[in-house]
Amino acid sequence: MKKIIAAFIATAFLASFVASVSAEEMTIKGEALCAKCELHETAKCQTAIRTKEDGKDVVYYAVNNDVAKEFHKNICKAPAKVVATGKIKEKDGKKMITLSKIELEGQ
Repeated sequence: MKKIIAAFIATAFLASFVASVSAEEMTIKGEALCAKCELHETAKCQTAIRTKEDGKDVVYYAVNNDVAKEFHKNICKAPAKVVATGKIKEKDGKKMITLSKIELEGQ
């Protein structure tokens, strides 16, 4: 019984550690584009950032917070290189980023 309780506590600790690590802010560089107009993947305009990871294209979909909405006018009609910072998580098999900062690369 003690082994089962110890295993349960260790599993709970590991799960909370993974959750806290994934909640840290990260900075990514890539090409920001509109998920509706460029990717044809959403019904409404949404900021997305395409990056290269291990030689493959990876798309991060921005959660529609104030930062993402305000920046979207910069990339709705044409993609642009960006540097973005935010919290990353996976939802329904897609990588999501809750932006705290995004700016055009080189500015």
